[in-house]
Amino acid sequence: MRVGIREFQPLRLAQIREYAGVTKTSIANALGVSPATLSKWESGHQFPTIEKLRALSLFFGVKDRFFLKPLPDSSERPAFYRSMANATKLARQTAKVKLDWVAEISKFLEAWVDWPQLKLPKLHAGSFLSLDDRDIELIAADARRVMGLGKGPVNDVLLALESSGILCAADQLGFANMDGVSLWSSLTNRPYIFIGRDKANPIRNRFDAAHELGHVILHQHVGLKSFRKYYKEIERQADYFAGAFLLPAESFSCDISIPTLDSFLAIKTRWKVSVAAMIMRSYQLGIIDEYDKMRFFKGRSARGWTKAEPLDCDFSFESPKLLSRAFQMLNENNLISKSEALHSIGLPAKEIESLSGLPRGYFSDSSAEASISPTIKGSSGSNVYPISSCS
Repeated sequence: MRVGIREFQPLRLAQIREYAGVTKTSIANALGVSPATLSKWESGHQFPTIEKLRALSLFFGVKDRFFLKPLPDSSERPAFYRSMANATKLARQTAKVKLDWVAEISKFLEAWVDWPQLKLPKLHAGSFLSLDDRDIELIAADARRVMGLGKGPVNDVLLALESSGILCAADQLGFANMDGVSLWSSLTNRPYIFIGRDKANPIRNRFDAAHELGHVILHQHVGLKSFRKYYKEIERQADYFAGAFLLPAESFSCDISIPTLDSFLAIKTRWKVSVAAMIMRSYQLGIIDEYDKMRFFKGRSARGWTKAEPLDCDFSFESPKLLSRAFQMLNENNLISKSEALHSIGLPAKEIESLSGLPRGYFSDSSAEASISPTIKGSSGSNVYPISSCS
């Protein structure tokens, strides 16, 4: 017979345990219960008592409500991981949970705000296997057209993504081999992108964001089985898309007169992409051949540019703004207090702050103000406000 708090959500325990990377035995020992009991909690065959629930909350540093809030239904859509081949299972689990939490945060905020309308090219279901490089070139060009980016350099990739309706988050992940993750959430039917900042390279982050945009557009209808079977091709397509998106054929080619490492470096500040990406893009466009490509990469390595290139530190990190502006709007217009928002969302406060781009301690200090002021629009008497990502 199952005893304890019947509102307890077993999937929440599994979620945060995987996120924290701790074993059932470790948790059981800390709570003074057997691993078998913890397994029953996680499977739903038994519920913890109020005392054990509070001990569990204390162990993970969350409110009791976290374990009482149902986990949104999960679809069979896969999450796409940048550098998945080198990432550990824990890194993938952590990134996936973070992005799921971003979706939950945005779902809560939808009661008061309207996110920007999705402005992305649409592909038919199951079409990714039939795409060749020429198709991806056209799709990348169409993405720039739909997103209103013109043919020049993209000044701020995350701003462009958010302006097109993609909810983004950027933060330290704790794993240097995980650069980013993206998914279409079944909770909101909207795409989300998380960018890891563990490598502390703003230029790489821009390419990571464009890579994940490639997944969002090209692979929206890819199922888990196809994702596992065609992983290498799916990643190759996203990489190709990123290059075509950031370095459009016509305008980028005009900036390349005589391709050399130094000429690539000279236009790095303009295009905000790595020399490595420009070498690869030049090869794709036929500006250089296979021999030149290999020669440039060897020369790049000889100059010690493999881990970091010149000018990398001259750029600032791009930061998502939509979520933080939405919280700022709620606070400034007295629509809901910080404590009520924290209670309703039910996620760890520090995670809501970091995933939303809020100042550390935002929810613990009732007088704290977010650092970004949103532009609020809405008809009189309406409690729903459109939020713009534009500054």
